[in-house]
Amino acid sequence: MSQIAKHIIFTGRVQGVGFRFTAFNIANRCQLTGFVRNLPDGAVEMFAQGDDESVGDCIRDIKEQFGRFVRETKIVEVPFNPQYKDFKITF
Repeated sequence: MSQIAKHIIFTGRVQGVGFRFTAFNIANRCQLTGFVRNLPDGAVEMFAQGDDESVGDCIRDIKEQFGRFVRETKIVEVPFNPQYKDFKITF
């Protein structure tokens, strides 16, 4: 199965609500690699890669869990980066 990568920016009330921890758990359950981190402007940035279906499932599950907090989700497909071997919360 081909590997894809997506750069995602979640805006809204996404800091201070357990967003990164939940995103980390969902991404690991989906067997993705990459990272999630808070941004200075109050948004959360995520880089997620794996097979297309798993990346889609992860984004869908995060939006379902935090639907009332997420105002906007910007998703851009980006090149796969083999340097990521696991999924982390970064700072």
